[in-house]
Amino acid sequence: MPQTRKVRPKSSTAKAAVLPANRFINRELGWLEFNERVLDQAADPTRPLLEQVKFVAITGSNLDEFMMVRVGSLKLQFQRNPMVRDPAGMTVPEQLQAVSDRCRRMVSRQYQILLRSLEPELTRAGITRINLNDCSDRCAAAAEARLHGDVLAVLSPQAIFHDRPFPMLQGLGLHICVRMKAIASPGDSSEWQFAVIPLGRTLPRMISMPTDNGYAYVLLEDLVTHSIDEFFPGREVVECVAFRTTRNADVQLREDGAADLMVGMEEVLESRRQSREVRLELSGTASDITVGFLSETMQLTSQDLYRIEGPLDLTYLFGLHSLEGFDPYRDPAWPPQLNPAIDPAETMFTTIAAGDVLMVHPFERFDPVVRLIEEAAVDPDVIAIKQVLYRTSKNSPIVAALNRAAQRGKYVTVIVELKARFDEARNIEWARELETSGVQVIYGIRGLKTHAKICIIVRREPHGLVRYMHFGTGNYNETTANLYSDVSLLTCDEILGADATSFFNCVTGASQPQQLQQLSAAPLNLRKRLLDMIESEISRTNQGQRGEIIVKLNALVDTEMIDALYRASMAGVRVRLNIRGTCCLRPGVEGLSETIEVISVVDRFLEHARIVYFRHGGDDTLFISSADWMPRNLDRRIELLIPVNDPGCRAKLRDGLEAYFKDNTNTYRMRSDGGYERLRPAADEAPMRVQRVLYDQSVAAMRDALQSRRSTFETHEARRDE
Repeated sequence: MPQTRKVRPKSSTAKAAVLPANRFINRELGWLEFNERVLDQAADPTRPLLEQVKFVAITGSNLDEFMMVRVGSLKLQFQRNPMVRDPAGMTVPEQLQAVSDRCRRMVSRQYQILLRSLEPELTRAGITRINLNDCSDRCAAAAEARLHGDVLAVLSPQAIFHDRPFPMLQGLGLHICVRMKAIASPGDSSEWQFAVIPLGRTLPRMISMPTDNGYAYVLLEDLVTHSIDEFFPGREVVECVAFRTTRNADVQLREDGAADLMVGMEEVLESRRQSREVRLELSGTASDITVGFLSETMQLTSQDLYRIEGPLDLTYLFGLHSLEGFDPYRDPAWPPQLNPAIDPAETMFTTIAAGDVLMVHPFERFDPVVRLIEEAAVDPDVIAIKQVLYRTSKNSPIVAALNRAAQRGKYVTVIVELKARFDEARNIEWARELETSGVQVIYGIRGLKTHAKICIIVRREPHGLVRYMHFGTGNYNETTANLYSDVSLLTCDEILGADATSFFNCVTGASQPQQLQQLSAAPLNLRKRLLDMIESEISRTNQGQRGEIIVKLNALVDTEMIDALYRASMAGVRVRLNIRGTCCLRPGVEGLSETIEVISVVDRFLEHARIVYFRHGGDDTLFISSADWMPRNLDRRIELLIPVNDPGCRAKLRDGLEAYFKDNTNTYRMRSDGGYERLRPAADEAPMRVQRVLYDQSVAAMRDALQSRRSTFETHEARRDE
């Protein structure tokens, strides 16, 4: 019998419940299960070869960020209070050890898939990684020419002396550690001398080699290692080892002491570059002497060391995925479709005035969002634009449009979130550029991250001012909009417009908002709104009605929200959760979560949309949101929960939600122990891939719309001047 304790929810309408103490999954291990599901795609032979390679690269990139942020955070917790327990009951040392063990198994599988399965297939496809110790004279000559042509001129070795500080190495950068016989000198009896060669980011990681067909390459570290004597003439090189360090990126701004946020964020970026190492990866051939030297220098334990039997830093594989001339080994193109409600011949203002438009990206194009802001920038009737920018693309057309709008004299206010992790530098650059153009820039909010996705355009029309709005679940980034599955809502609804203005002005003015009629915002009332809706389903079920909740999120971590879902299940409410990443809830536990189903879909596009459905007595209530159900989103970020009111938009959103639970090819079902099992079509069942279905539906909808327009005859009206 599991230990139990009484939990009294914060919601005023919730009732006390006795729930088992072991009802939560550890957050870090839950995320690693997600990355394992991504790695499954790399091992799936039904995927095109270069797509499998891409998924290996994604898991490598994901693991890098996990180490920087989550393991970095655990390291800081260890220094503060190692015996504090997480909701799953694990102490910090227990979490660090469990994470280390799980990561090692994952890394081992990554390289098994790459070296034993994918690289032989790549060679057969004409993509070959060259071994300079066993290559043709032609390749050897090309490698030597490249070495003397630019490698030796760019790279610089740095000798390490025991009486001088160890050099500051770039986090996630590749380096070569060289061990040499020491030169005898007075007072120094050392047997070895070490040097480090940073490979930097100027030279390409993959260096093309001559081949009669296909593509051949050598990795930069292999070229340097093969020719190491050229860097140390006259010295006896004993060992040459590639290595990479990962630094703690969980560096937070002390906002109570930051008078200038931009200066403070620049200091955070500098602190991140100099933070403590949390992981050391190095070649599996490294001797104990070199391993001991590096680990002692960086003050790392065996728990932090990863010996790699293959190339370090798997993100180089993204370069293989983008090679020209290998289209048969990639997914066929799925060009995003234009939403049928959007007529290119009409302005976006005319389209939105005709009715709400709900778009599902990347099956439907993100262009209309960009076009709306670009049209607003030059429309003489637009008098104001208000927008939140959390993450943007490198050459953002949206930022360019906002600059144009300000230069044309429009009142433009932009909240640029400088604290967006890993995008701080870019956002600082955008903020300065916008300010130069005359945009009123707000650098986020003290103590909170502004994560809401909202744009408000105020337009003067014959009958008065009209607010045209975009709400989204994803960022204003047209590049990732082609890779992430998100939802956009375009509307000029008056009530939502009033709410949006009140919300935006209270954020920029650091004031208390007026009572919002339809929008809910974190950290003000979003959590309470969700809890109240869950309690409403419980109440209706207790009264004999059918209760149902469907939630689609990136992560479900918040213990209060999880306990509310447990209470809903105990009351008999049907709960279906589509959680792409970390899920700390245990589904299917007798007496606790028997009516809860948890799935995770991992496919071609990253599932990123946040959608919430409540049956609400048959009066379906649907929301889109910028917030995952995590403490940071509900309590420490500025987020929005937006109702979808238009019946057609609601039906489209509900149908999409339902479709995910019919997928039997790329869906994983969560077990109560935290593990996942991949679903496969039964013998009498047709395969169903939800992303393919959603894309085909968008193609068919656009085709039907075009056909309808072709069959409609419109006359040109004679112009009558009054």
